[in-house]
Amino acid sequence: MSDFPEIEEDGQVLEQTKEKLEKPKMYKVLLHNDDFTTMEFVVFVLNKIFMRSEAESFTIMLKVHNEGVGVAGVYPYEIATMKAEKAMNMARAQEFPFLCTVEEE
Repeated sequence: MSDFPEIEEDGQVLEQTKEKLEKPKMYKVLLHNDDFTTMEFVVFVLNKIFMRSEAESFTIMLKVHNEGVGVAGVYPYEIATMKAEKAMNMARAQEFPFLCTVEEE
């Protein structure tokens, strides 16, 4: 693209506009504690879906267990919702009532 303005067929000059791009809003994926989902399963989900190390997964799982909720990760909206749905689908397949929610950071 050149630095010169474009000219339409009728001789009018088109203005160049510069759009300012903003960073996308980020969203937290929250894991909620329940009395049925096993700690091992939560660690597995954190490791496989949220790509957390074993140590990070265990730490987050303990936070969920002790405080009732923990942050699995922070992502753009589409990725956050996809990961939350994937985790809950995996839990349903194992017959766990595991709950993940997405909240704006």
